[in-house]
Amino acid sequence: MQRLPTTLGLLAALLLSAQTDALAAAPAGAGPVLFKDAGPGSIRGDYPLFAGEQRRLEALVGAARRAGIDVPVPRDPGGGFSHEQHKRNYMALYGAGLLYRITGDGAYADYARRLLLEYAKLYPTLGPHPAASGDSPGRLFWQSLNDSVWLVYAIQGYDAIRDTLSAEDRQTIDDQVFRPMAAFLSEGQPQVFELIHNHATWACAAVGMTGYVLRDDELVARALNGLDKSGRTGFLRQVDQLFSPDGYYTEGPYYQRYALMPFVVFAQAIDANEPARKIFDYRDGVLLKAIRSTIQLSQGGYLFPLNDALRDKSLRTDELYQAIAIGYAATRDPAFLSVARWQGRTTLTPEGLLVARDLAEGKEQPFPFASRLFRDGPQGDRGAVAVLRAGPGERDQVLVVKNSAQGMGHGHFDKLGWMLYDEGAAVVTDYGSARFLNVESKDGGRYLKENQSWARQTVAHNTLVVNETSHFDGQWKAGEKTAPRQLFFSADGPTRVSTAEMDGAYPGVRFRRTLAQLTIEGLASPVVVDLLRVQGSKPAQYDRPLHYAGHLTAVGFPLQSNPAQRPVLGSANGYQHLWVDATGTPQAGNATLTWLNGQRFYTYRLLPPAGAKVILAESGANDPHFNLRREPVLIERLENATDATFVAVLEPHGLYDPDAETVSDSRSRIAALRHVRAADADVVSLELLDGRTLTLAIADDADAAKAHRAEIDGRPLAWSGHVGRFDEPAAGETRSEMASRERR
Repeated sequence: MQRLPTTLGLLAALLLSAQTDALAAAPAGAGPVLFKDAGPGSIRGDYPLFAGEQRRLEALVGAARRAGIDVPVPRDPGGGFSHEQHKRNYMALYGAGLLYRITGDGAYADYARRLLLEYAKLYPTLGPHPAASGDSPGRLFWQSLNDSVWLVYAIQGYDAIRDTLSAEDRQTIDDQVFRPMAAFLSEGQPQVFELIHNHATWACAAVGMTGYVLRDDELVARALNGLDKSGRTGFLRQVDQLFSPDGYYTEGPYYQRYALMPFVVFAQAIDANEPARKIFDYRDGVLLKAIRSTIQLSQGGYLFPLNDALRDKSLRTDELYQAIAIGYAATRDPAFLSVARWQGRTTLTPEGLLVARDLAEGKEQPFPFASRLFRDGPQGDRGAVAVLRAGPGERDQVLVVKNSAQGMGHGHFDKLGWMLYDEGAAVVTDYGSARFLNVESKDGGRYLKENQSWARQTVAHNTLVVNETSHFDGQWKAGEKTAPRQLFFSADGPTRVSTAEMDGAYPGVRFRRTLAQLTIEGLASPVVVDLLRVQGSKPAQYDRPLHYAGHLTAVGFPLQSNPAQRPVLGSANGYQHLWVDATGTPQAGNATLTWLNGQRFYTYRLLPPAGAKVILAESGANDPHFNLRREPVLIERLENATDATFVAVLEPHGLYDPDAETVSDSRSRIAALRHVRAADADVVSLELLDGRTLTLAIADDADAAKAHRAEIDGRPLAWSGHVGRFDEPAAGETRSEMASRERR
């Protein structure tokens, strides 16, 4: 088995293909110098993104060298000194290796050598980490996942300088750092290594890349096919099981971003050493699909916060700098270049140089953001995430509907939940996770206990809650057994629709939800229609929460407020974290709530079932350590019901201009919301203030060929397929006049 090619060899080959004379084209191992010079006209000057990355790593490694070599005995959890120092060390080691190959400065190689020799003294003395929790303790870090990350970075830095070492130093580092680490992360942690999970992905990548560098076939084989080499587990099995045919990763986009790096970096090593495997073609190119789907599962560069996610995590991460560079090198897709430009970063690798060169030459094209259905599960039959976009821009409205499977231990209990972005901001929100990553004072940066008691619970999401309990009784392993069914998805034209059904989240309860994004002429942004039908086997309490971002400006119905004392809504399953600010009993004609988010108003209009009430609440109760954000929620509650239908429409409108001190269209332009149940369909009508009516007919059957009929106000409706849309002109306006106006 050949050795993993060094940065030198790959860079030389790349730049030869680019027909540049600014670099030496020596084969791997012949010498470290790539640039003939670093003066004007060099590659660094021509390719700003690459030059910027070189300067960044020079500063990082320079600071590490000035600080001196420090390899502390592990003692701290995430955020503590020893934890952060070992992170700094692997980044410095990685950077020093790359810089040595680019500049030929032997000081970088010597620094990496001395740092690794210190680890060779420390590592054989280590046992389980003293701050470990759970059943997968690391040695350098509190959990073995971080040890795997250390090894993924460190082995790349080592590969870059290994041919500069004396035989004695090479043997010492091989045998006292990298071999024992690879053994610990595989044979020493089978309970992690044999998982189908992102922790195992990092471990397999670390062990397999170490195997290539050390020319150890055994390490490579166990990384690819598991400890027993059967293929039951291992990297290839993870590629099979963790991604859907659309490239959706089962734990959601936040963990898809995190897992992408070991998937694509190890795949690149496999491709370099065993090209006959054609790893980037494996499963119809699913790893390349995964890079594209990660980008699609974002808005304005920020990942949709599904499951255990941090809402501020964007495409600007080390994992995605690597993924974009590797994806572009594998495909030459110019849309990847626009993402790299937005990131403002690349990698100091041959792939990063290719990205920087082609960006400098103006080859980028916009990334094609579009409405997409991302199926979940290895066969694509375990639900889906539906993404409905009004346009490709950062400020265009995006409706995200989570009809996917549980997502393993990082999954939340939020079947058929949704969120909405408009004008570049989150309007209907998802809490994400309760965690302050690597903030030592917040439980060492781990997930907080409120992640379980609040963030994962169903009431923290925008979906049905029955009897104040969470889906699957809050047990994720039970949730893994049953997924929603995505019944319909359409992203064509001005009517974009998702319908899904969930049976099994609660005993004896089935619920179906249609969310439609409707572009209406004359309205600044699409409206969202929400139809939730519940069928139960016995009377129960049904709650439909809506978590929103903004400041209330108007409430259409009387409220009974709690200005002096804030009662807590419940005692468990997330309800213990909700303060009740006010309650009300709206009627069909006044059931509206309007809030201001940025410069736009949003009116949420309900069609409440008979006897329903509304609760206005805020998160943060029973939170003595201030671990939760204070965020508002509206809960529509129906008690003692068996079957129920909840209908609502969310309408963006108006403009608040703080500079000009003007307000326009702060009131809703929808006059009324109506719902009729036909024999085999639901009919929802929006009556606009200008006299127009928009009617959406939603059949129970999703068969595209099946014909349906219904009637509303004596007016017959006929359509084929799951959804029919009917736009009626205002009184005195003909259909041709309305069509002409809409075309204008």
